[in-house]
Amino acid sequence: MSHPAYEKLYEKIQDEIVSGLFPYGAKLPGKRALAEQNGVSVITVAHALEMLADEGYITLRERSGCYAAYRADQNYSGIEPDFSFSDMPDIRSSADVDGFSFSVLSRAMRRVITEEGEKLLEKAPNQGLLSLRQALTRYLARARGIYAEPDQIILGAGAEYLYGMLTEILGKDKIWAIEVPSYEKIAQVYSARGIHLDPLPLGRSGIQSDALWKTDAAVLHVSPYRSYPSDVTASASKRAEYLRWAHQPDRLLIEDDYESEFSIRRKPMDTLFSQSEKGNVIYLNTFSRTISSSLRVGYMVLPKKLLSPYQKQAGFYSCTVPAFEQYLLASLINSGEFESHIRRVRRRLRSESSI
Repeated sequence: MSHPAYEKLYEKIQDEIVSGLFPYGAKLPGKRALAEQNGVSVITVAHALEMLADEGYITLRERSGCYAAYRADQNYSGIEPDFSFSDMPDIRSSADVDGFSFSVLSRAMRRVITEEGEKLLEKAPNQGLLSLRQALTRYLARARGIYAEPDQIILGAGAEYLYGMLTEILGKDKIWAIEVPSYEKIAQVYSARGIHLDPLPLGRSGIQSDALWKTDAAVLHVSPYRSYPSDVTASASKRAEYLRWAHQPDRLLIEDDYESEFSIRRKPMDTLFSQSEKGNVIYLNTFSRTISSSLRVGYMVLPKKLLSPYQKQAGFYSCTVPAFEQYLLASLINSGEFESHIRRVRRRLRSESSI
């Protein structure tokens, strides 16, 4: 499937910025110049620049132009100014997201009962049904740029269950770092499992650099998109800094990607998993926001080097998600109904944000 012209231009300029062709603070050519150089319209250029600004690769200055904002140097942000997290929402998400259509959901349920029959009564494999893991691999490749194999996906009854499983896989003799503030159940689950936590303060673009580089943690749990309850989204430079921090072989990142599907940006933020060259990122997400909070289904994608530790330390655990729910999710993804719902919500949120 070919990508729109604005996405191709976005990727081209992004590569030029990351590679240093446009170093931090450098002014980019004007919209008309970029349009002529790349054989596209000015509107296409404007869309590409909006995407780059959304992700923090450039800053747009009125009557001045566009400037590269991505910094590849290790301590690019230094000590950031104080950031007051006031008026925080009292639920995990503040986005007004439409619920999944009940008529679509009930129709899919009837379809699954008819098609799968008595298989719904069979015990699922420990990692989860292969059909759902295969559907997830295709969806993640399409929607999140994550290319993985079904064996890398582990299903469980919600994010908290998977947090606990990760402590079994990675071990409890390490220091784990978390964002402060962050979703309270992250610290609660890890603490209950005996993990020594190092709280790292958030700044306006992500974890403050001075704290990040001082920590002795071997595992870093981050929510790059709209970390709850602060609503802080890590900039492109900060995400690159997280990956540099995890460059050492004994360090790992846990990427909690809750609710990123409903980003109002033209292009969803690149995942750390897709950007990692060292295979040291664990990707984690759930269906509690995209479909229903009553659907306690989460999944994580392990890097291949963790498959053996998983089998040894946690592979014996039975899957905690009922087979019916797994078949239902596979059906919703394979039919396109899941992604249709996401596109519909994103269109509405974008429309409301431009009012």
